[in-house]
Amino acid sequence: MGRGAKRLLGIGLLAVVCASGFYLWSHFVYADKEVERLTAEDGTRLKFRTEGEVIQIYEDGAWQPLFVQGVNLGATVPGHFPGEFPVARDDYMRWFAQIKEMGANVIRVYTRHQPVFYSSLVEFNNKHADDPLYFIQGIWSPEEQLIEKRDAYDEEIKAAFLAEIEKDVKAVYGDLEEPESPGKSSGSYRTNAGQYLLAWSIGTEWDPEMVANTNELHADKKAFAGDYFAASEGATAFEAWLARMLDRAAATEIAYGWQHPMTFTNWVTTDVLSHPEEPLFTEDMVSVDATHVRPVDWNAGYFASYHAYPYYPDFFRVGDKDGRTDTYAAYLRRLKAYHKDIPLMVTEYGVPSSAGVSHEGPLGRSQGGHNEAEQGEIDADMTKMIHGEGYAGAILFMWQDEWFKKTWNTMPMELPEDRRAYWLNVLTNEKQFGLLGMYPGLEDKLRIDGDGRDWDELDETEKTELAASVPGVESIYAAHDEAYVYLSIRLDREFDPDKKTLHIGADTLPGGNRHGKELPGVTLNEGLETLVTIGKDDETGVRIAANYDMEKRLYGFVYGMIDMTEAELADDSGLFNEWRLPLSLKMEPPDTKPAHPYENVVVGGLRRGTNSPASPAFDSLAMWQYEGGFIELRVPWMLLGIADPSSLQAVSYEMPDKAFKTETIAGIRFVPWIVDKQTNAVSGLNAEEAGGRPYDLSQAPLYAWDGWETVAYTERLKTGYFMMQNAYREIGGKPKTGG
Repeated sequence: MGRGAKRLLGIGLLAVVCASGFYLWSHFVYADKEVERLTAEDGTRLKFRTEGEVIQIYEDGAWQPLFVQGVNLGATVPGHFPGEFPVARDDYMRWFAQIKEMGANVIRVYTRHQPVFYSSLVEFNNKHADDPLYFIQGIWSPEEQLIEKRDAYDEEIKAAFLAEIEKDVKAVYGDLEEPESPGKSSGSYRTNAGQYLLAWSIGTEWDPEMVANTNELHADKKAFAGDYFAASEGATAFEAWLARMLDRAAATEIAYGWQHPMTFTNWVTTDVLSHPEEPLFTEDMVSVDATHVRPVDWNAGYFASYHAYPYYPDFFRVGDKDGRTDTYAAYLRRLKAYHKDIPLMVTEYGVPSSAGVSHEGPLGRSQGGHNEAEQGEIDADMTKMIHGEGYAGAILFMWQDEWFKKTWNTMPMELPEDRRAYWLNVLTNEKQFGLLGMYPGLEDKLRIDGDGRDWDELDETEKTELAASVPGVESIYAAHDEAYVYLSIRLDREFDPDKKTLHIGADTLPGGNRHGKELPGVTLNEGLETLVTIGKDDETGVRIAANYDMEKRLYGFVYGMIDMTEAELADDSGLFNEWRLPLSLKMEPPDTKPAHPYENVVVGGLRRGTNSPASPAFDSLAMWQYEGGFIELRVPWMLLGIADPSSLQAVSYEMPDKAFKTETIAGIRFVPWIVDKQTNAVSGLNAEEAGGRPYDLSQAPLYAWDGWETVAYTERLKTGYFMMQNAYREIGGKPKTGG
């Protein structure tokens, strides 16, 4: 019997007879159903363990190999930030059923959830005792403080993380009373979910500069030998620190009579491999090596886990020299080869179903720009790839869409920052990784399909008629929700994009273009910030006035990474630019190894199709369609220059601190006109009778809306859910090796 096991006997006996109650095992632990587990002579319980390169589960009286297939689960819903913990019992119970039906055997949570999560999971599993849903409990490290102080051995950081470890272990075993604290879970944790735990996962994605600095500052602290975990020979100071944290988690758990496998979070940026083609120093400057940590007296074992996406860092793309190399598969193979005799999981991977893109990936696996079918196909393929390379598990990011998330190339324009959760910016790809889509309020009421009957069925309070005053246009209506402005246009004859172009100018602020080639022979008395053009498929989209162009202003005028001409800077330049977002920024030595060019992507194009899931032609990114003389479209808020529709904030022309500011607006004036492609004649804007006088933009009705503090949203399983279901059935929870 090991020293840990001997100590367990004493602790266990003390726990049972302690006058304070410690807690009543029979009441809180297994009042209903118990999982089959192995109970050692000393009373230690085991349900999962590591063996060689696989995870094993104790079933039917023996240890069986298990491929861990599942999803990461967030702690929030639209209209809320994670620290608010708004998810209720009914949400959890519904999600658990859907996740289980998909074929997943585990969910992973990043941090301690509210008590309702654990009680709901136990309740769900009591109803499915023959095949329960397990979970991996993440323990959140003090990420911001680590980045700020760049020293994991800082006493405050160390104390904070150790305290969090103890609280999370106690919470899982129903033994925590946590007072309310802003941004943190709290309450009475009285449900023991320990028997459904698969593993502990400590920490977050490690900042490489923090790791390197910790190693340098504490070169004398490479050794650590705890009761349950130790740093191996060759460990760095940071790896020894991780061993210390794992040891504390083990020591806290064993008091409850259980052992579960342990791991810590890692990612490609701090992986163990060398990437000479990586242009950024910080992406390949330091390693955190899971093989430098070892269990000492921990029968449940230990495994390595990585967050690994196919598009980041840039060496994935740089290595694809012929445009056909599967750099992700090659990476998985190399990483697996390094981790011999230890299970290895990918605990985050996937792509989002978003209109926006922030990183380009080889073989089309980019961070964004995928519809739901494309997202599902890529996610399922990567899942099978991870399994096929002999990994112990694959946990997809993510179960539900998360509106509060931010992405580097849209966050400068999403203002105020503390209102991101109140609207869905489909240009921010981080918001739409989920298999469970979280859609805005009109998703089920307005389908983009060229059929106007759903517009007719809208309540009068949900739509506004905009006086057209355009020959050939019978009516224009506008509506909105948390993600889009919707427009329906009914013409007096069939729309023919080969002969006519329909333009709809949008005015939100003083300034912009009062003339341009899209306005042949016509001048406005007030400028347009953006211009929606509807014509042939490759012509249809949203463009932005040159001196309002957010990409050009930030990365040209402020940072000097791209050209911005004098003509573009001028007020009323008459130029409308493509709406673009950056994909990578211009960097040169010594900041990078080779020169790193500026790259961008057009995001203003509007895809024609239908977003009706019932249609065989379903395309979740469809933004417009027409049938006969009826045209309908939806335009993402940001493409219209809106920084926060929930508080009527538009991005300003002013950048006093070389950063975007906002202005509160009254609404948007939509100004329609039609141009004959053959004659260049303009219909609308009183062109026939203007006589050279500017068109008074105030004649255009203002589309106004009320701000909001609560959101309306609807859930729907994405196409990818069913593709992942098929992938899970094919894998069957069995590892490729060891089973």
